[in-house]
Amino acid sequence: MMGLPDREKTAYMGLLLSFALILSYVESLVPFFFGIPGMKLGLANLAVMLALYLFGGREAFLLNLLRILLSSVLFGNMSTFLYSAAGGFFSFFAMTIMKKRKTFSMIGVSMGGGVFHNIGQILAAFLIVRTYGIFYYVPALLAAGVVTGGLNGIIASHTYPYLCRK
Repeated sequence: MMGLPDREKTAYMGLLLSFALILSYVESLVPFFFGIPGMKLGLANLAVMLALYLFGGREAFLLNLLRILLSSVLFGNMSTFLYSAAGGFFSFFAMTIMKKRKTFSMIGVSMGGGVFHNIGQILAAFLIVRTYGIFYYVPALLAAGVVTGGLNGIIASHTYPYLCRK
């Protein structure tokens, strides 16, 4: 897919961004409560994962940035933006490094992304609330990152081959 003409790549990126925004919207509507405030399934990260594997880091970074900005404006607020940006960028850089090492499967890369997304969010929360008590959430958030990242990785690994067909 990396050799696509620019207009086709733009169309795919537009579809992936739309997909991410739809998933963000669905997550904002469905009240998932896992015992920890703000914990979500992270379904919108599927689009970033797919962009990373289909097109590479630059396009995935741009998609991630646009997803965070637009979903925060459409479905959230400034707090949503701060937490999403911290988690999204930690996750993106972890996934990019893990993918380049070529020792992790797509599922493993996604699990790493889920874990680092939660690390980014907990660090952002610490900077905002300035209390060490926030770190009591770390074990549960790391476990949640592994589980949700694994689920997203399974979905992405089953979807990816179909998107590679031309």
